Amino acid sequence: MGRDADIVRITELRSLLMAANAAYYDDADSLMADREYDEQMGELSALEARYPELADGHSPTRTIGGTLLQGFASIDHDVPMQSIDNTYTLDDVRTWANRIGAALDGAPMTLFADPKIDGVALSLHYEAGQLVRAVTRGDGQRGDIVTAQARRIASIPMTLREPVSIEVRGEAIIDNATFERVNADRQAAGLDLFKNARNTTAGTLKSLDTNLVAERGVRFVMHGRGAGDLGVGGWAAFAEACEALGLPVSDLGRSFDSIDALLAWLDAFAQTRSSLGYGVDGMVVRVNDFSQQAVLGSTSKAPRWCVAYKYPAEQQQTELLSVAWQVGRNGTLTPRATLKPVNIAGTTVQHATLHNIEEIRRKDIRISDRVFVEKAGEIIPQVLGPVVESRVGDETPIEPPVACPACGSDVEPEGPKLYCVNPECPAQLLEGIIWFVGRGQMNIDGLGDRVVALLVNEGLVSHFADLYALREEDLEPLMLVPLSKSPPKRLGDRRAATIVASIEVSKQRGLAAVLAGVGIRHVGRTVARTLAGAYANWRALAEASEEEVAQLNDVGDVIARSVAGFFASDSGSTMFKALEAAGVDLTGSSAVEGELANSPFAGKRVVLTGTLEQFDRRGLTEQLEALGATVSSSVSAKTDVVIAGAKAGSKLAKARTLGIEVWDEAALAEQLARI
Repeated sequence: MGRDADIVRITELRSLLMAANAAYYDDADSLMADREYDEQMGELSALEARYPELADGHSPTRTIGGTLLQGFASIDHDVPMQSIDNTYTLDDVRTWANRIGAALDGAPMTLFADPKIDGVALSLHYEAGQLVRAVTRGDGQRGDIVTAQARRIASIPMTLREPVSIEVRGEAIIDNATFERVNADRQAAGLDLFKNARNTTAGTLKSLDTNLVAERGVRFVMHGRGAGDLGVGGWAAFAEACEALGLPVSDLGRSFDSIDALLAWLDAFAQTRSSLGYGVDGMVVRVNDFSQQAVLGSTSKAPRWCVAYKYPAEQQQTELLSVAWQVGRNGTLTPRATLKPVNIAGTTVQHATLHNIEEIRRKDIRISDRVFVEKAGEIIPQVLGPVVESRVGDETPIEPPVACPACGSDVEPEGPKLYCVNPECPAQLLEGIIWFVGRGQMNIDGLGDRVVALLVNEGLVSHFADLYALREEDLEPLMLVPLSKSPPKRLGDRRAATIVASIEVSKQRGLAAVLAGVGIRHVGRTVARTLAGAYANWRALAEASEEEVAQLNDVGDVIARSVAGFFASDSGSTMFKALEAAGVDLTGSSAVEGELANSPFAGKRVVLTGTLEQFDRRGLTEQLEALGATVSSSVSAKTDVVIAGAKAGSKLAKARTLGIEVWDEAALAEQLARI
């Protein structure tokens, strides 16, 4: 390959790997098998090394994980939450062990191996023995604070047995049996099914309804440390000390002084993992001694002192009979293969994912092909590729749909995925309404997931505007309708009058809330506030040029194109006209600038950082926005004020470097008192 072809390949690989990262960390989804991901990452690393002038700090080779969640406060990790390099053969593990042994100059070395649990990474912070904070991995450098959710996980102790200060890390998981029960409930409620237990766990921790954490039986297993070592010198002793403090530690870990003994254990454990009742896709092998770990250090992505051995997934061959395109939440069209039934890992597989149209084209998968199929993580059946030598000539290419199979609206490509452009597509409607009525958008009390599912299934709501036509007499008969089969739940004492009153109040949320709620691709709360702050009403925004919108802070070309396309579509403009006719306030904050003229926050860009003791972060954000401020998650030269609570970190340091005004909570309270 020449330079031009290599540059094209670098761009392609970065796009594919970034999409895979976003799917895995943000959506708990898998676009490709781990081995394929690692192969593509290795290819990209080699190409970037060949062309150092094309270095990019945002390349997947230099970053970890996905994005941060909307609706959650975020915080820098004291110690980055790195990923772990993978190996796929026992010989690779031996090579790794020999390499680090040489790096330690042949010093005696103990290795520790424990199961690699397929869950959602969490960091728990204890101060004087009290749980003070739980944080997700996020992008590895910064995560989302989910302390309220963690407090509903029964296996996480709120108080340790000794008043120590320590940070531990582990996996939040849902057992397979619980996963099956949750999916049965979702099917009964007419909701999309989760793909696997990890997906279920991730969705649960993203929910602002902390009751779901307890209902779904999320539990925590510790597997690592962040800051602090409890005064011990190695992992085995640290894990034992943590267990004595009451933290849940796996009892399947083993120490080894011999590489041969380690490899024998890894091989033997392959027969055990399927009987554990939760997802385990490998074993993590680490150098036990903390001082030796420090000598070995880390790359920008992963520590050198540990490695993951991934067990191979069982593969079989079968025939690809047909492909159907399913419409998921946010309008994503996913190709689903129908296969000639085949037994894999003890179950009969008849359907499997093909990921997306780019993967289909890249692998040249065709209808009637004989294909390789495996279960990714032993759970998700996926088509790996065709058995090319088995082709007889009557195989046909797989063509993507030009119209949505659920509603007939246009389909647009974006990166490797296809999307239905209609936000009120029936296939998207249920998840869309649940998002629209949720906290942070229209905030309609009483309309939880199950109630919305009931309204949609009974035909009372088929468009966003239908919510505003609901009357008490429409809701009262539903008080006796079961919301799920197992366990049975009813509306019970949810008074129809309360729901209708909350719907009425939501009419006054304003344009920003509506824009954040209706599902315009790439438009979250921050962008919605920016748009509402720039235009007097929705019609002014709809008439603005794409170029004009792209010039706004936090927007840019991609978001501007999405916004322009939304309002140019019949479905987008029709939706807003219907909401307007229903009496929903669709005026932007620019229309009330005169009312905020005396506010010290009007037009200011504010960043919150650290732990706030006098204010609820979400409530403060909403209060500042109501006073005309834009609350941002990052500090830049455009920031006007940084409000710093206790233990403020890199954001505070950056603000001081840039000379940005910094307030503590007392100064903030003083400013608010003057209004």
